[in-house]
Amino acid sequence: TTMLTTIALALVVVQTLGFAEKVPRPLNALEGMTRAKANVPWSPVNGPMDRLVAQNRAWAEDVKKTPNIIDDLRAEKPTVLWIGCTDAIVPANQILGLGAGEVYVHRNLGNMVVNTDINLGAVIQYAVNILKVRDIIICGHYECNAVRVAARRVDAGGALDKWVGKIRELMIQNKDMLLEIEDDEARFRRVIELNTEEQAVNVFQLGVVQDMRERTAEDGDEVVPRIHAMIYEPNDLELIPLQVKWRFDHEEVYRIFPKKSVEWNSGLF
Repeated sequence: TTMLTTIALALVVVQTLGFAEKVPRPLNALEGMTRAKANVPWSPVNGPMDRLVAQNRAWAEDVKKTPNIIDDLRAEKPTVLWIGCTDAIVPANQILGLGAGEVYVHRNLGNMVVNTDINLGAVIQYAVNILKVRDIIICGHYECNAVRVAARRVDAGGALDKWVGKIRELMIQNKDMLLEIEDDEARFRRVIELNTEEQAVNVFQLGVVQDMRERTAEDGDEVVPRIHAMIYEPNDLELIPLQVKWRFDHEEVYRIFPKKSVEWNSGLF
């Protein structure tokens, strides 16, 4: 009942905000830059897979022309975790100017950080505790289809509607501010920024992140991992850093919890 009420309220807010449907833009040049050329026709049995496999072979042969490339890739240890959107217009490595093996990547619809997402939780834990990444980037992008779905005036239904529900809740929380923005597209872009900032806060307050920051602070080194919220602008291919408004000092708040060295009284639980 609560979920249905939230969805219904969100749809009212979306209708009030008046987001307009938008025709998908044409592909930009970047999206075709790294495609290997392979003259293989479409197969009526395997569809495009024969061609895709052939393109992989062409790409592999081209890459292997670089001396020691395989060993170099194996030796790479990423220092950056990228949490981005599944939209195809956002290729993480190319955007950062990095090669394969230099950035650890997780992508989902709307670059969401949900504490019940075991997949993302495992990725962050591995990146922080095993890879020892020093920076975590949460990257949203303008023209985000996940936010577009959340902003539609109809229920998308199924898993999709449940997934974007958090974005609708964010729109409800910021309704007054969003209604002050008269232009539909500017309002849509602001929701994308708000969502990216929100996900950065969600990463920052995770226990695994706070634990590593506390440990590195005690070691006298830089306090890591650092958390960055960024927006990718597809029209000019540039990243825009966002200034996150932290709700409170998370490090101060976490001091109210005992350290791991404290012996717990099992009778309390």
